[in-house]
Amino acid sequence: MFKKGTLFGLLFFVYQLGFSQIVKTELPDTISYWAKENKVGLDISQITFVNWNAGGNNSISGLVKGQFVRTYTKDNINWKNELIMRYGINKQESQEVRKTDDQFLFNSTFGYKRDSISNWYYAGKFSFNTQFANGYSYPNTDLAISKPFAPAYTFLGIGAEYSRKDLNLNLYLSPLTQKTTMVFDQRLANQGAFGVDKAVYDEFGVLLREGKNIRNEIGILITNQWKKEIFKNINFEHRVSLYTDYINNFGNVDVDWQLQLDMTVNQYVKANIGTHILYDDDIKSKEEEGGVQVVKGPKIQLKQLLGVGVVYQF
Repeated sequence: MFKKGTLFGLLFFVYQLGFSQIVKTELPDTISYWAKENKVGLDISQITFVNWNAGGNNSISGLVKGQFVRTYTKDNINWKNELIMRYGINKQESQEVRKTDDQFLFNSTFGYKRDSISNWYYAGKFSFNTQFANGYSYPNTDLAISKPFAPAYTFLGIGAEYSRKDLNLNLYLSPLTQKTTMVFDQRLANQGAFGVDKAVYDEFGVLLREGKNIRNEIGILITNQWKKEIFKNINFEHRVSLYTDYINNFGNVDVDWQLQLDMTVNQYVKANIGTHILYDDDIKSKEEEGGVQVVKGPKIQLKQLLGVGVVYQF
């Protein structure tokens, strides 16, 4: 009786072991079609003078930045989402803290191609761009010349995309893109800032109609992005966006162009040099004259960056 029980127990154990092995081989496929890239960094520069004969102001500045990319690739579908955030400040002796950089940018491009050989996609693109904090025409800090969502821009359109992963090259062409400009600060909207319709006043200065907070345009959008290692541990990145409206002064192109060199010191320490050029006929420059903020015409906007800091990728 004991032998029969032992034999039965052994057979039951072997059956359970075999069943467990079968279950393990039938686990669901864990292959993911999502690729991710996360990059956060901090650049800091500081200078201090003590009994320095040539003179100078003590100063410290910092820039926090982050880039997060999620890309879905399956068969003939490619969907790329990118979030870029930057915020920088500077503090000099005898001056208040001033903003040096401020950006919140989200891009999403969905593409479908008819076969696996072609590099051309039918594509739709959405982007959103604004800032985190108020901007000022220093030294005037009483009246902000820009704020979060004042302005904010969205682009939504359809077109074609040429993508080469082996070359890190991307070209997007859209003959039909809606650009929306949002100015959710009524004082700036009343001024007609960033191209929205300004307020209407009567001959005595009485407000008849407030400025509009939203402006919509339909036009052509072209974007291009290219990245390449030009020397060992030195990467060059180029981004450009060109937009022109069909109805309002067609051929007058809004330009957003960025160039950047990233130089790797080691796994975590990197140096970067960047240039950012903007031109938008709807953005009027503002200058301080005799303590009064004066609105000027549109100008080319130029920002140059040089930084060394810590970058962590995960």
